[in-house]
Amino acid sequence: MTSESMKPKILIVDDTPANLVAMRRLLAHSGAQLFEATSGNQALALCLDHEFALILLDVNMPDMDGFEVASLLGDAEHLSGTPIIFVTAAYADDMNRLKGYHSGAVDYIAKPINDVILQSKVRVFLELHSARMKLREAMAELAERNEELQREIAERKLIETMVRHQASHDPLTGLPNRILFRDRLQGAIQRANRHHSRFALACIDIDGFKGVNDRHGHAAGDALLQEIASRLPTHLRSNDTVARLGGDEFALVLEEIDDPQMALQLCEKLCAALGEPYSLRVNGERVEVRVGASIGIAPYALNDRVDAEEQLMHAADNAMYEAKRSGKNCCVLAKT
Repeated sequence: MTSESMKPKILIVDDTPANLVAMRRLLAHSGAQLFEATSGNQALALCLDHEFALILLDVNMPDMDGFEVASLLGDAEHLSGTPIIFVTAAYADDMNRLKGYHSGAVDYIAKPINDVILQSKVRVFLELHSARMKLREAMAELAERNEELQREIAERKLIETMVRHQASHDPLTGLPNRILFRDRLQGAIQRANRHHSRFALACIDIDGFKGVNDRHGHAAGDALLQEIASRLPTHLRSNDTVARLGGDEFALVLEEIDDPQMALQLCEKLCAALGEPYSLRVNGERVEVRVGASIGIAPYALNDRVDAEEQLMHAADNAMYEAKRSGKNCCVLAKT
């Protein structure tokens, strides 16, 4: 951008060439780019292409006088803020002066023009224009910075959400991890004690998982765990919790279980579903595997002991190991 293009612009509108020459001479050292128009239509056309710091507008012109030009400029939203100084010999006429202010003029200069008055007023309006431009730049910078801050806040919230999710979820399967599971279990115990409701805890150990790992490698084991993790929720209710505690161990919080037999039936269906074949994609190849599941179920009975959570976990674990001792791939309901 050239230094000339950065200068403020002044539009001089007068249908008398001699007046234009005189104004050009008086404003030659104003520091502004000077534009000239000899009619109202020409002035309006120039205003569409340029942003003027000031318009010096002759009132008495044929076809379209200064009042009409000022009124049309005021009707255009992007031009209405352009200051207009009427240049007229009718300055002493109060009616014309009021008409000019009503049309949008901000000041008057009387003909014949006083050099000092013209240059002084032009300087004031150029200073005002400069201040407006600085304010506009500051507002634009502020808006840009505000957008940057909003983006930074959004990115930070996204990162915080990701960190919270990673801290409470298993990275391989995306299921709640042991930390979130214990939180959900504690919440279920508190709700049960408060509302005298029932729920059940189930611990799951995958039978034959080690064989898949040994035979097909860890990539197959990981793929199997992911398949199990996606299969588990589809056979549970939306308010149940399924979590991976580590390795091939999973756990369930089965909400609103009033009858322990209901929990047993639900887990038996789940056990059958987990025993269905798995088709795993490992290193670009398909691997067909089958595993089973030993599930121990412990219904929660109202308990105000501080170690109620540990008691329930212990009962479900014992029931799971009993399922393994009973031949695996089955469900055992803990004795209450």
